[in-house]
Amino acid sequence: MNTLMEVLLNGILLGSLYAMFALGLSLSLGVMKMINLAHGDLIVLGAYLAMVVMSTTGWSALASLALVLPAMFCIGWLLQTTLLNRVVGAHELSPLLVTFGLSVVIQNLLQEVFSADTRSLPSRDLTLQGLNLGGVSVGVFPLLIAAVSVLMYAGTHLLVAHTHWGRQARAVSDDAPTARLVGVDDKRFFALMAGFVMVVTGLAAVLYGMRTPFAPMAGPERLLFAFEAVVLGGLGSLWGSFFGGLLIGLAQVLGSQINPGLGAFFGHLTFFVVLLVRPQGLFSPMTRKH
Repeated sequence: MNTLMEVLLNGILLGSLYAMFALGLSLSLGVMKMINLAHGDLIVLGAYLAMVVMSTTGWSALASLALVLPAMFCIGWLLQTTLLNRVVGAHELSPLLVTFGLSVVIQNLLQEVFSADTRSLPSRDLTLQGLNLGGVSVGVFPLLIAAVSVLMYAGTHLLVAHTHWGRQARAVSDDAPTARLVGVDDKRFFALMAGFVMVVTGLAAVLYGMRTPFAPMAGPERLLFAFEAVVLGGLGSLWGSFFGGLLIGLAQVLGSQINPGLGAFFGHLTFFVVLLVRPQGLFSPMTRKH
């Protein structure tokens, strides 16, 4: 029984990291109606930024967030202002093509600067510490990731639901032309939203880099996990993305118990099965037929 509980708990903790990957993508889809194919590469970029800050200043990985998060905000704001605002609301293929090109540029730039070698962010033994909870062994660092993930989603939910900025987000998401009529500058808002998305992406990036080795070409796999979590949860459902990430993590860890080399396969299989049963996602309202 303890072994089963340990497997389930580890699956939830892994899923918490995937949920962090999914948060920024969920906001981009929900508010800007844009699928950002460079999202995974921006996660990897954040990890490399943390590595540069750590090597330059001697700070710890967590302390590097003090510089990484503002830098990520600026990157998001600049990308949205100079590039992505031109394709938001345009033909559906335009954002896909532009962000695909951005993905290729980021991957090749990182490889040119840092080489193709895998890197990791030193954690000063944080990833080695563990706790015994009722006979179940749990790592301190995965618990930290889970706690940060929940706080990120709760904070974003409160921000969207109870602030003027959140009301603007809902207005622009529902009807951008009408929002412009009442004084909302949607282009400026999208730039601020992109900056916020990059902040949460940067936080996920540093924790990811502390947990798992990364390389310039690791972005597409991060994008895939994030995309599966968002779609499983249901487009437009913030907390749905969180639980979608947990489900992917659980499926991978349980699958690894069957065959250690097929963990990712079982995650993808779960995604496929859920789509067959409920194509709109687990937390989207059922579409009524008239």
